[in-house]
Amino acid sequence: MYGTMKVAIGGPLKVAFRPWVEGLENIPAEGAAILASNHLSFSDSFFLPAVLDRKVTFIAKAEYFTTPGVKGKLTAAFFKGVGQLPVDRSGARGAGEAAIKSGIEVLERGELFGIYPEGTRSPDGRLYRGKPGGLARVALASGAPVIPVAMIDTEKIQPPGKVMPKLMRPGIRIGKPLDFGRYQGMEHDRFVLRAVTDEVMYEIMKLSGQEYVDIYATAAKRQIAEAAKAEKEQAKELAKEQAKELAKKEKSGA
Repeated sequence: MYGTMKVAIGGPLKVAFRPWVEGLENIPAEGAAILASNHLSFSDSFFLPAVLDRKVTFIAKAEYFTTPGVKGKLTAAFFKGVGQLPVDRSGARGAGEAAIKSGIEVLERGELFGIYPEGTRSPDGRLYRGKPGGLARVALASGAPVIPVAMIDTEKIQPPGKVMPKLMRPGIRIGKPLDFGRYQGMEHDRFVLRAVTDEVMYEIMKLSGQEYVDIYATAAKRQIAEAAKAEKEQAKELAKEQAKELAKKEKSGA
């Protein structure tokens, strides 16, 4: 099914958007490896597999696979076809453990496992702090090399609120594999997990050229949402004050 979906989706993507790629030689022809990428767009999980000869498996929220009805079944078939595994994210710790287990199983089969260390899409195109739980633990538990990947301009193809994608050339830069064998057996040491994650994020930053922000993307999204809410409330209050002033002027002029 993956091969069929790759031809059906990957082929048209390559023809329509003509993504450019640097560093394909850093992807091993066989054997396990972790592709750790920045995350700018929903389309990242399609553009990256489209330019690779090998299958790459990502994880996706379980809701994509459990929605009832015809649409739900089609969605589940689509995500399975493009090589994504369902992970229940109802509990933060449970979700993390499920993602780690899924990643290790993929790597034990000698396949490529794709992961976004930021944990979610960047809200503004900048690179955010990597979460240490998933990437580092999978890397240390499996012993697989970590290959940093930078997606370039994918967020510009279909910005939030836009229905039709913009035809433009996104880019993909693939860095040299990173070996963390020196930390073998230390996957439960939080300082080691942080060090591994930060090293990978530094390599991604060099490849992408993004501005780095040392907070989690989820926190940045909350800050942006809170700022937008505050601005909206402020606008409401201003409108009320203006309405009161207008009413006073009308009353005084009556």
